[in-house]
Amino acid sequence: METSGHEHVIEVTDLRRVYGGGFEAVRGISFSVRPGEIFALLGTNGAGKTSTVELLEGLAQPAGGRVRVLGHDPYTDRAAVRPRTGVMLQEGGFPSELTVAETARMWAGCVSGARPPAEVLALVGLESKAGTRVKQLSGGQRRRLDLALALLGDPEVLFLDEPSTGLDAEGRRATWELVSALRDGGTTVLLTTHYLEEAENLADRLAIMHEGRIAATGTPAEVTATEPSRISFELPDGYFVGDLPPLGDLGVTGHETDGRTVRLRTRELQRTATALLVWAERARVELHRLDVRSASLEEAFLNIAKNVSAEQAGGLTTKEYAA
Repeated sequence: METSGHEHVIEVTDLRRVYGGGFEAVRGISFSVRPGEIFALLGTNGAGKTSTVELLEGLAQPAGGRVRVLGHDPYTDRAAVRPRTGVMLQEGGFPSELTVAETARMWAGCVSGARPPAEVLALVGLESKAGTRVKQLSGGQRRRLDLALALLGDPEVLFLDEPSTGLDAEGRRATWELVSALRDGGTTVLLTTHYLEEAENLADRLAIMHEGRIAATGTPAEVTATEPSRISFELPDGYFVGDLPPLGDLGVTGHETDGRTVRLRTRELQRTATALLVWAERARVELHRLDVRSASLEEAFLNIAKNVSAEQAGGLTTKEYAA
């Protein structure tokens, strides 16, 4: 799918949004999204994710900064941008008495070059609910209907605001597969989500927002790599931490003990784990309850939020990173 002659489909520079009373929800953020990429905005409640996406969708004018979607200002050039984008809001608010098929047909009448409604209902697994009234759908089924309507115009850019809220595990996985397939077909996707597993599974790159600013950005692996990996095990009887090889030589950056249990932190997981296992083999001992794991996106997310809050409390400036 041809999207644009630009290197970036979405370009955000020093973007700001201020609500009545002077509350600054978005405080000068910058990032960009490449064609055919899934980009996730993460953050706690009130971080500014939805406020940012609404500016990208052209629903409001920024208080400052610059937004370009497909090379256009989405607010002032709405007529040029809107036909090429699909939007899935946090809640659709469709007429409750209409059936699913009637809702899709009604929405198709408002979309340029709409795909057949039955086709998009099948994409999201709602073909069997075509004759069901909207008010009779479950919360998860309504989210799937929201997604179907966002896809009616075969968009080049798709905005998804909390796409899997209310879905069960099976529905969430199906949605992930559909969004990945859309990306593989050339659609550029920007999504917000509270589910960190969703971001890890879907996003090519992501940004973590906190109190209106971007605290970190990169691929999921790059953001996760900011946190140390962990190794835990039980020391064999008769052995103590001092009997291990020098922890610094193993690449260990910190450790704690709890009875016989030892927990190591390292930024060189393979090196540390290999050296530890070689030591155990040579000492002819078994490390019980051995658990080796990389840091998770959740750990990185929570630590970033905690550290940024601590910096702000101390009067320091939060670092912002442009994608």
